[in-house]
Amino acid sequence: MVNYLRFLIFVLFAVALTLPIWASRTVEGQSATEAPTGFDTLTNDATFVSQATHDGDRGTFEERDDVLKGLGPVYNAQSCAECHQNPVTGGISQISELRAGHSDGSGNFVPATLTINDGGGLTGVTIANRSLINQRATCPGVVTDLVTHAIIYNHPNEQAQERVPGTETVRARRMTTNLMGLGFVECISNQTLQSIPNGQPSGMKGELTQVPVAEANGALRIGRFGWKSQDASLLTFAGGAYLNEMGITNRFNLQEVTTLCDDVSDTTPCNNNPQIRCGEDPDNDIDAFARFMRATKAPSRDTRLAATASAQAGASLFHQIGCDVCHISTLTTAAPGTLINGGAFTVPNALGNKIIHPYSDFLLHDVGTGDGIAQVIDPNTGQLDQSMRNKMRTAPLWGVRTRNELMHDGLNYTRNDAILRHANEATGVVNNYRNLSTTQKNQLIDFLNSL
Repeated sequence: MVNYLRFLIFVLFAVALTLPIWASRTVEGQSATEAPTGFDTLTNDATFVSQATHDGDRGTFEERDDVLKGLGPVYNAQSCAECHQNPVTGGISQISELRAGHSDGSGNFVPATLTINDGGGLTGVTIANRSLINQRATCPGVVTDLVTHAIIYNHPNEQAQERVPGTETVRARRMTTNLMGLGFVECISNQTLQSIPNGQPSGMKGELTQVPVAEANGALRIGRFGWKSQDASLLTFAGGAYLNEMGITNRFNLQEVTTLCDDVSDTTPCNNNPQIRCGEDPDNDIDAFARFMRATKAPSRDTRLAATASAQAGASLFHQIGCDVCHISTLTTAAPGTLINGGAFTVPNALGNKIIHPYSDFLLHDVGTGDGIAQVIDPNTGQLDQSMRNKMRTAPLWGVRTRNELMHDGLNYTRNDAILRHANEATGVVNNYRNLSTTQKNQLIDFLNSL
């Protein structure tokens, strides 16, 4: 009887959660349609972004930048595709980033402070209040031209490699996330995300973030990208990643993490508008990055596996035990013509009123796997929101079959282990999973492997 009541409660919560989502499928008299899917290199709608433009944007996304372009001095990758390329450009990868800091006497997270250039008796350079620890650096190093072998970068004695001090005891890996289909996620309205917690049971209500949109002068919007939902706009995300992951300044991020070994001017004007500074990105590559992501299709299903009786039974179990309280299967984007991102972007026909199946609510939850890192600024205080340090964004499960290192830190290698690692807000759901038979568990995992 207890198990039956638990099951009934989850069904009722899931139905309550689903109703407002399905009710939004008709907007302004137009029925919503399914978003195009596929792990391919084709544009999601040639009337939005032509195939030729999409191919060009993909080339820019895949381009390997070097020290002449402004790579580094500290960085993680030489191209966007280096971290987003499985099974095609825009997907995930095995690449992870490192974050670190420490807890103060009150238990609040404080981003790391570290010293570079600390060898050989040279003056140390401090990088302060930054949780991201870059894995690579351009110096010490000497680079020569491929043709003439003339020296084009000459820093054999400086040391920019970041190393985590022993005092920074909070340390965490963050796995690369999928970028495919994010144009549709960007076009989910604030109202849709705000309504989700209302349908979630007490103790499982997701937390919303309010984050600035760089291209709208810092106007706030509900976050949805990144492991802490720290970005709301793909253009803002692109600008931040270009600096933080590749060390290339751009019109939204003009200040280098460190100027040590930095030979490229950060005051270069934009080629398309000399009145605006573009840093090391005069061609505004960040616009191409954002347009590329917006034009990708959503991840597709493994249709053959999804059609099997086992995977279909697993889909029912996924719903019955409550996984979809947070891993929501279906959302609908805002209507075409809707202004989003603080008015900086208008939802196009290609992305508007589209039904997507991300299997996420894009909200933050404490499921016992938090990394202890606060990353989002509370707009009311201007300080890090410490309430979020042990919460993570619900991982979207679309395309999860392309990943073999699971959870935010990649430390789980089987679907079963990843499920059992959930706790806290997810304790009831995990207990329901434990109560399944071995056959049922395998069915649920077959369903996950079809996503």
